[in-house]
Amino acid sequence: MCKHRLFLSAAALLAAASHPATADDATQAETVVVTATRAPEPREITGTSISVITAQDLTDQQILVLSDALAETPGASVVRDGGVGQPTSILLRGAEAGQTLFLIDGVRIEDPTAVDGSAILGDVLVNNIERVEVLRGPQSTLYGSDAIGGVIDVLTRRGGDSPVAFAGDAEGGSFDTYRLNAATYGSADTVDYGAGLDFFHTNGISAADSRNGNPETDGYTNGGATANVRIHVSDSVSIDLRTYDVLARDDFDDNFVSIPTPPYFRVADSPAYGDDKLFAGYAGVNFDLASLANRLSATALASQRTTYPAPGASDDFTARGGVERFEYQGVVSPLANNTLTFGAEYQTARMTTHSIFDLSPQPAKGQDGIAGFYGQWQSTLLQLLTLTGGLRYDRDDEFGGHVSAKVAGALALNDGTTVLRANYGDGFKAPSLYELFSEYSNPVTALKPEVAQGWETGVDQFLLGGSLRAALTWFERSTQDQIDFFTCFGPTSPACDQRYRVGGYYFNIDRSRVDGLEAEASLALGETVTAALDYTDLTAIDLANGNDLARVSHVSVDARIFWKLEPGLSLGGSIGYVGRRFDDSANTVPLSSNTLVGFYGSYDLTRYLQLYARIENAFDVHYEPAFGYGAAGRAVYGGIRAMY
Repeated sequence: MCKHRLFLSAAALLAAASHPATADDATQAETVVVTATRAPEPREITGTSISVITAQDLTDQQILVLSDALAETPGASVVRDGGVGQPTSILLRGAEAGQTLFLIDGVRIEDPTAVDGSAILGDVLVNNIERVEVLRGPQSTLYGSDAIGGVIDVLTRRGGDSPVAFAGDAEGGSFDTYRLNAATYGSADTVDYGAGLDFFHTNGISAADSRNGNPETDGYTNGGATANVRIHVSDSVSIDLRTYDVLARDDFDDNFVSIPTPPYFRVADSPAYGDDKLFAGYAGVNFDLASLANRLSATALASQRTTYPAPGASDDFTARGGVERFEYQGVVSPLANNTLTFGAEYQTARMTTHSIFDLSPQPAKGQDGIAGFYGQWQSTLLQLLTLTGGLRYDRDDEFGGHVSAKVAGALALNDGTTVLRANYGDGFKAPSLYELFSEYSNPVTALKPEVAQGWETGVDQFLLGGSLRAALTWFERSTQDQIDFFTCFGPTSPACDQRYRVGGYYFNIDRSRVDGLEAEASLALGETVTAALDYTDLTAIDLANGNDLARVSHVSVDARIFWKLEPGLSLGGSIGYVGRRFDDSANTVPLSSNTLVGFYGSYDLTRYLQLYARIENAFDVHYEPAFGYGAAGRAVYGGIRAMY
C-alpha cells in the first residue's frame, strides 16, 4: 500500500499546483448527483466516489444489458455465468454478491427469495434510463442493509421540454438476437411522465463453455416495462407513481461432469430452463411545509421464480417473495449553507421456496421486518469546505439493533477546479430470508448481520477549462461476520447433528479486507470527441487464510472513445481488460485474464431516423468468466432508431 499512498499524495500535490481554470469553466463541468446524500447536489462536494452513466453514454455505445455498462465503472467486477440472461453478479470493490444495494427509481429491486437476497441483475436491460449513479464504499447510514460495497441507483426518464417525445429502436444480429424498444416522455400541464416498453430475444450461446463439448445453446427472452409519473397538485405538493416490471425466460445448464483436477466438477449441457417474474411499484407524495421538504412513500415488490428440468416437465424449484416498504424523509436548511436530512423506514419481506431436492415435503417459509431511523447534517464553510456527518439505527426482528455512521469532507481549491475529499462509512447486510429460514438455516446460533467499515481519500482535478476531469481514489474496507456455508461432510460441529442430512448450514465466520487505487479520466471536447479511461488496482483478501477473494481481479482497465466525424456520422470504440483471478476461495482454480475490444457507429438518415451498428468482442477472444462457463465470441448487431 505504500506505492498507493505515494502515488495519491504526489497526484494531490500536482493537482493543487496545476493552472486553474476560471470559476465559470468549473461550473460548466459540474455534475449533479442525488444518490450520495439523497438530495441533488454537485458531485464534487459529496466527499465520496461516484460514477455517472448517462443516457447518452448508453446510446452512443449501444448498450442493451445494464451490467455491461456497470462493468466499465471503477472498482466493479461483473461476473455472468454464460450469455445474456444467465446469473449475473456485481462485486463492487470486492464486496460479495448481494452486498451492493440496487435501486430503480427508489425501489429496491432485490429478490427476497434469492440465496443472498440480491437483485436478479441478469434480467435488468436498458429501458428508458436517464442516468445510472454508482456510489462506491459502505453507505448504510442513508440506505440501511445491503450497502456494503456501495449503491447502484438507476433513474428512468421523466419529463422534458415538450408535451410528447418519443424514442424507439429495433435491432438484430448474431445468435439470432433481436430487440424492440419504445419510450415516450414529456411534460404536459401539471404532469411530468416517462414510460418504456422493451422486448429482447436471443438463441444465445451455451452457458456451459462450448469448447468443453457443450453444443446446446441457451436462449433468453425478456419483456419489460417502466413508468415514472409526477403529478403537480400545487406549487408545494406533488405525487409520484412508478413501476418496474419484468417477465423473463432463460435456458440454463445445471448438469455436471467429473474432472480429474480441482474443483473436480464442471458444468455441462442440460435442457433446464426457468421463468422469472418481478413486479415493483412506488407511490409517494412530496410536500413542503415552510422550509421543510417532506416525502412519504410506499413501495411493494413481488417476485416469482420457477425452474424446470426440461420442456414439458414438472417444476423442480419454486420461489415466491414479497416486500412492502414505507418511508418518510425530511430535508431542511436551518442555516445558510447547512442542510439536515432525516428519515424513518420500515420494511417487511417474506419468502416461500421449495425444491424437489429438499428433504422436507413442505415449502420453506419465512418473514422478517426491519425499521431504520437516520439523520445527516451537511455544512459548507466559506464556499470551500463541505462537511457531512450522519448516523443511523436499524432494528431487525431477527438480529436486533445495529448502528451505522458516516463522515465525509470535500475541500475545493483553485476556484473549485481542484477538490480534495475523504470519507469514512459503515455498512451492514442483514441475513437473507433463505439463510434464515431454509433447511440450511443455523439450528444453534442466530445469524448476525455482515458488517463493514470503509474509508477513502482522493482528489478530483479539472483541466482544459473544465473539459478534462481526472480523479484518484485510495480506499480500504474491512468486513466481519460474513456469512458462509459450513459443510458437514468434513469437520463436524454441534449444529451438524441437526443438519447432516442436508449437508450443512449457514454461519458467521468470514473476515475480509479490500484495499486499492482507482483512477479515472474523462474528456469532452465540445460535441465532437468524448473519451474516458478507468483503472482499478485492487487487493481483496480472505483474512482467515490469506487467499484472494473469488472472482475478483487485481487489475482492471476500461477505455472508451466516441467521435462525431461529421454531421450525422459517429464512430466509437472500447477496450476492457480484466486481470487474472481465482474462481474459488481456495485459490485452486485460476481464471485467465482477457481483453475485449468493441466498435460502434451510427449514421443519421434524417432528423428523426438513425442507422447504427456495432461489433462486440471484435477479435473473437474465448475466455471463461467463471469456471466452466462460456462467453460470447465475436458478434455483430445493427438496427434503426427513431427519435421525435
